[in-house]
Amino acid sequence: MREAADTTTKAPEELPVEILLRLAREKAGQPWLFQPVEGKVLSHTWDEAAAQVGRMAAALRAQGWPPGSRIAISGFNTAHWLLADLAITMAGHVPVGLYPKQAQKITRYVLEHSQARALFLGPMLDGPQFLEAIPEGVLKIRMPYPAAPPGDVEWEAFSGGFEPLRDYPLPAADALYVLIYTSGTTGNPKGVMLTADNLRFLRRAFNNVAPRLCENERLFSYLPLAHFLERLTVANGSLMWGAQVHFLESLDKLAQQLPQVAPTRFFAVPLVWMRLQAGILQKIPQKRLDLLLSLPLAGRLVRRRLRRAIGLDNALFCLSGAAPIPVSTLQWFRDKLGILIQEGCGPTESGAYCSLNLPHDYRFGSIGKPMADAGFKLSEEGEILLKHPGVMPGYYLDPERTRESFTDDGWLRTGDKGRVDEDGFLYIVGRIKDIFKTLKGKYVAPAPIEGAMARNTGIDQLCLMGTQLSQPVMIITLTPHARGRAREALERELLADMDAVNGTLEAHEKIAKLYVARETWSIDNGIMTPTMKVKRDVVEQRYGDWARAHAHEREQPIVWGE
Repeated sequence: MREAADTTTKAPEELPVEILLRLAREKAGQPWLFQPVEGKVLSHTWDEAAAQVGRMAAALRAQGWPPGSRIAISGFNTAHWLLADLAITMAGHVPVGLYPKQAQKITRYVLEHSQARALFLGPMLDGPQFLEAIPEGVLKIRMPYPAAPPGDVEWEAFSGGFEPLRDYPLPAADALYVLIYTSGTTGNPKGVMLTADNLRFLRRAFNNVAPRLCENERLFSYLPLAHFLERLTVANGSLMWGAQVHFLESLDKLAQQLPQVAPTRFFAVPLVWMRLQAGILQKIPQKRLDLLLSLPLAGRLVRRRLRRAIGLDNALFCLSGAAPIPVSTLQWFRDKLGILIQEGCGPTESGAYCSLNLPHDYRFGSIGKPMADAGFKLSEEGEILLKHPGVMPGYYLDPERTRESFTDDGWLRTGDKGRVDEDGFLYIVGRIKDIFKTLKGKYVAPAPIEGAMARNTGIDQLCLMGTQLSQPVMIITLTPHARGRAREALERELLADMDAVNGTLEAHEKIAKLYVARETWSIDNGIMTPTMKVKRDVVEQRYGDWARAHAHEREQPIVWGE
């Protein structure tokens, strides 16, 4: 793979539509978007994509809506999700992404709160239920995919009769450019407003951190495009690096498609990294893997084949974000597969920009050093505060929560409690709102304890809780492979890991019990957010009574759900 010449984006201040129009000229005829549909892969060249965006932008502008009107996009990640996003901004309006398979009440809330004029309907599994959540008067534009639910008008019929827009009047610096609704672990989501100048700063900053790496970059789009991390790294990243984008056809094909694409960059949340690791260990147990990797010649071959098998043999930049990832997982990927996962941190409200572990300046367990231009500091209580040009101006139509999110002198409150070591590396202690008090009156930060316990690769998800308990307990779910193992052997391993973790904790933090839940935690049953974060309040509601009922059974350190 050839390294890239020093020809990254001409002007970091360009906005996405500007870049698309430029690349449509510079890379005309070259494929950009690769969309699998019913077993076939359809491609869109840069110039074809720009023409589609221009026609749709003309159709949207012809509706006569006031500039800055909100237009929503739904469905799984597709080429037309990106095209719709760009067309909305080119028409002078504001895109609003909806998460796949989110609750009906949340979908209705976002559409009503954002006052959406129209909605692009993409492919989804819950079409009939989704349509029930759409308020009256919202124009429904159906994308050209078999799994997209019926709309008021088809994509091609709506835009096909228009000539592509050629003009793109640049928005004012402080104009609302995109509205990102947080996935939210509690209550209604908040609409994060990002302006044109926010985007300009974030593009320039992100390009400095992760410039173009090679001649032919390939990205794999599978995390929800409604989430700002995917929008920044894949949607905007593909424009910044002139990279191809390959879309996931369906969730059950992730393991099949990822090796086929073999992206040059791979972005994932911790759960995806942990499941990739568990998938390998299911086929090759750790002891056998260690033996194979210890052999001089065979070890290099095994490592290369494993990277190729999971699709990361060409990955030059691997990132984990959106939630803490266990240090054991990071070490495993580096030591066993030679893959360095760069963990970073930054809430949507800051444009996902705060800190990142860099290959030449890396420390396990930290989220790297704060960027020099991130305006980072810790409050007296240890909360991470930020102030930089990428920080949102506020939440849409919510002045009260906007005021709560900023200090009196204008610093963004991230909600994360942090600490900085003697070398300047930043560590997340936990979410301030997640820290709980046990019946002993002692405070416990769950995130570091959960990260330590996640060393056991048989654990799929976990959540530490301790409200109304004298000692914390850990609720866990198991991977499909672990559920099929003999219970006695699995218990020994879980208890050994619990003892190892407890050996590092203060007395009031020690895990008293492990509760093994039978159900899988997912978006469908409401325990996970669309970005695969555990909803702690839901876990408390579902398992709190169970935990309290067994709290007195000191002789039973593991309780299995029936």
